[in-house]
Amino acid sequence: MERPVRVGIVIGSDSDLEVVLETVKVLDALDIGSEVVVASAHRTPRRTEEYASTAASRGLGVLIGAAGGAAALPGVLAALTSLPVIGVPIAATPLGGMDALLSIVQMPPGVPVATVAIGTWGARNAGILAAQILAVGDLELRDRLAAYRKRMGDEVEERARLVAEQLRARS
Repeated sequence: MERPVRVGIVIGSDSDLEVVLETVKVLDALDIGSEVVVASAHRTPRRTEEYASTAASRGLGVLIGAAGGAAALPGVLAALTSLPVIGVPIAATPLGGMDALLSIVQMPPGVPVATVAIGTWGARNAGILAAQILAVGDLELRDRLAAYRKRMGDEVEERARLVAEQLRARS
């Protein structure tokens, strides 16, 4: 059975795809349907407006905008919809993503964008944050999210066990 698309991921350029595939992996692991579209706040503003302004009526619950440089995309999405928007800064310029981070996080009052870390760490966290937002009204998703987080903790415990074994073997 096809999962309904609940999270829209918008990238300003296909060069951002590799980073947001980390978001898609998280959403897939949580069995949350998503879509990735290319729509530039600067180069295709009408396409961006159409996507954001119709997102809620198409059943989306959260938008994620990934952008580098001036990073206007997440803010433009937030200005055009009442859905929660998460911004993922991309390291696309010699400034290493700091320009994008500051552009996304400095939204004016009334147009919030939840902002995560630069790059793939942020992309993963955007997926988890989107799931947490959707889980507020979805008990099954809340359970899947709790299981996902437990698996993450179990992985750390296993790594800790392996490190302890290696240290014991050296003594």
